[in-house]
Amino acid sequence: MSDIDAGGAKWLREGLQPASVSDPFAGIAAFNHLQGLRLHLRVMDVERSDEALMLAYRDGDAQAFERLYQRHRSRLYRWLTQQCGSAGVAEELYQDIWLKVINARGNYEVSAKFTTWLYRIAHNRLVDHWRAGARTPSTVAAGDCEDEDDPLDHVAGSAIDEPQNDVERRRLGEALTREIQALPAPQRETFLLAQETELTLEEIARVTGVNRETAKSRMRYALAKLREGLKDWR
Repeated sequence: MSDIDAGGAKWLREGLQPASVSDPFAGIAAFNHLQGLRLHLRVMDVERSDEALMLAYRDGDAQAFERLYQRHRSRLYRWLTQQCGSAGVAEELYQDIWLKVINARGNYEVSAKFTTWLYRIAHNRLVDHWRAGARTPSTVAAGDCEDEDDPLDHVAGSAIDEPQNDVERRRLGEALTREIQALPAPQRETFLLAQETELTLEEIARVTGVNRETAKSRMRYALAKLREGLKDWR
């Protein structure tokens, strides 16, 4: 088989049919078409939802997992680091969580947002870590919340003045980290889920295995304590 015939067979296998295999520009046209197809697939990949990507990964698309990993790795690792207060422990838990995602792919079904599913796995692994270290997260009384305000509405709002220079920003960041670490574990987890993810209060409740009112109360307590601890920055 000639080089041209071999090239033509390759085009046919790839679903590309040049007008003539003897056309010296056919290879260029086919190459450009293939590059365009790859670009189109990358755009489609960006546009696909987390749930669609996880379903694709379940069905054997390894690149779909890579895209999911790229989307969520930074937030998940940051969330774990803030929860554990140790980069080493966070790294260990981080790897375990992604391994659990990989191992669970065969049974994955869309019953909730992928983020809810992912952070539920992360929550359970974090609880196992606490139990293994004889560190049980302190419980918080749910409290009765009579008003209907969603405390997540206040998370993005600033309770403090914006620092005017890098030194002040660094000092504020250190102060905020200390105050977050001082929160009881359930309050800290709820607050950080609100900060690091786009989960609703209902989804946070589902991740942490409590009802909506308990999650709402934890968030209110966390915000109140953070405001009090950072009052000098207002």
